[in-house]
Amino acid sequence: MTTLLCSGDQGYDEARTVWNAMIDRRPAVIARCESTEDVAAAVRFARTNGLEIGVRCGGHNIAGLAVPDGGLMIDLTPMNAVRVDPERQLAWVQGGALLGELDKAAQQYGLATTAGNVSHTGVGGLTLGGGMGWLARRFGLACDNVASYELVTADGSVVRASADENPELFWGLRGGGGNFGIVTSFEFRLHQVGTRALSVEFTYPASAGFEVLRGWRELNANAPREATFTASIKPDSITVGYVWVGEGGYALLPAFRALGPVSDEVVEETSYLELQTRDDNAQGHRYRRYWKGHYFKALPDDAIRALLRTPGVSASLQAYGGAIADVPDDDAAFSHRDTLFEFVTATRWDDPAEDESRIAQLREYAAALAPYAHGAYVNTLNGDSISRAFPPAKLARLTALKTAYDPANVFHLNQNIRPGEASAETAA
Repeated sequence: MTTLLCSGDQGYDEARTVWNAMIDRRPAVIARCESTEDVAAAVRFARTNGLEIGVRCGGHNIAGLAVPDGGLMIDLTPMNAVRVDPERQLAWVQGGALLGELDKAAQQYGLATTAGNVSHTGVGGLTLGGGMGWLARRFGLACDNVASYELVTADGSVVRASADENPELFWGLRGGGGNFGIVTSFEFRLHQVGTRALSVEFTYPASAGFEVLRGWRELNANAPREATFTASIKPDSITVGYVWVGEGGYALLPAFRALGPVSDEVVEETSYLELQTRDDNAQGHRYRRYWKGHYFKALPDDAIRALLRTPGVSASLQAYGGAIADVPDDDAAFSHRDTLFEFVTATRWDDPAEDESRIAQLREYAAALAPYAHGAYVNTLNGDSISRAFPPAKLARLTALKTAYDPANVFHLNQNIRPGEASAETAA
């Protein structure tokens, strides 16, 4: 049964609050749905009453697209059930579940699937955009591990998409974002990974940054798929390392120690669940936030030099490759599978007076790295053209799919793919 919240109702302000504290919009109505039927009814209600639709799961989108000012926010968070079949190694996950709920349910059996690195991220938003995580180099992106979707379309119908049922829709949902409907259930393939993980970080002075990042780049070229290489660039230091899910992972340590004068070293055995929650405090909900991102399919020396000329902000690199690149590019909407590293520069702050200067710094840094980029992850787009996430042929196919399933662009509060033909009903 749906709970409807309006301004002044208990729970309204909590429900409209999302991860980025810069977002302060006030929906006319919040529909907290408990079933697929509730979601379908909410979509029909919004269309009948001319209300703009936003969809909330984890609320992690940097632009706060889940929250429509004066519209209807469909809140999926009550729909958070996860059911695991350990024998078949499958999980059925409702559309409002968070990554931590999926991880906990699967790890009871030593199982997991690719998920993001912050446990209060929504399964839905992460997966629909592709879904990078510590297991992606072994098992593919989150979207590569979806066996089927159940979703509510723009006319309130409920459809299922899999490789055998509505295959073109299945193709588009694997990386095309929330453009085609509201996914109310995911069926994921799980993998036996055990319950242990190894996290490794070596910190070096900024003066050693160029040689350290060159060496790290070369080590990554031969990295085992169990290892996901990471780097953090700060104005005064460089930290490189890797995450290894499963037993072992120690053989790489000597090569990292040889990269340069180590000023700090952290080698930590942990559980997979602890690994998946370690960034939760840093990624909490009280801060104002901004980020920009790129995909790099190479990291030439000039790009390393540009990375090190940070204007007082930080950046991170995370390695792709492995099973991500094994999937043929035409197999799913997700693009740029030849990416070598994902670059993200992000910052957080408390004082609204700092908004302009903080955002300007990140834009400056991202612009300096743009000549080395070949696209971007749809889930990190922030004021960017959708064409950065999809090459022209993919975008044309996605546009045709959008036109078929949502010709009025009802679902446009997302990284929007506009339908091919505008209509009088098209939302602004």
